[in-house]
Amino acid sequence: MTVLRDVSFSIRDGEFVAIIGPSGSGKTTLLGLLAGLDVPSEGTVILDGADLAALDEDARARLRGEKVGFVFQSFQLIPTLTALENVQVPLELRGERHASDRARDLLARVGLAERTHHYPVQLSGGEQQRVAIARAFSNSPKVLFADEPTGNLDASTGGRIVELLESLNREDGTTLVLVTHDQAIAGRARRVVRLRDGAVISDAEAA
Repeated sequence: MTVLRDVSFSIRDGEFVAIIGPSGSGKTTLLGLLAGLDVPSEGTVILDGADLAALDEDARARLRGEKVGFVFQSFQLIPTLTALENVQVPLELRGERHASDRARDLLARVGLAERTHHYPVQLSGGEQQRVAIARAFSNSPKVLFADEPTGNLDASTGGRIVELLESLNREDGTTLVLVTHDQAIAGRARRVVRLRDGAVISDAEAA
């Protein structure tokens, strides 16, 4: 089964790009390919100069650890760890010194300085997503991929999450690639790529 076909585009450093389209159009598959979570059956995906298909799984994992952040729609926090520990784990796995201090700083940036010792079940959906964003930024990624980051949130909370992503994009210069069904959120991006039936049907800069 072909999920994507003849998809070809490039994303510049520091861009905020929204990928939109109906369910089943290939958005999540495309995001996984761009992030190196999957490899294409044919074609080439270049991430910061590296051909992802030419790398083995371990090399792709190292590249993601160095350059990529990923925010999942379902948060994917570890339920037995506190907010602080969830952010701290990837830092410790990379052997970063002062991992706890770095994790605290990241949680403060997303407005959760007072919630560091709370477990996911004790946090609202919006707070859990902010923990996930802090974790995604733990390696100071060059590119942040977000798959429907507001899909499980109410409109108000979702709006704050997008504002947070925008501010991190502006302040850190991190390239932001966001999959969304929400036209209002897509309208805040500087560029919108629209998919349908696995193909790019439009790719336009925001007005």
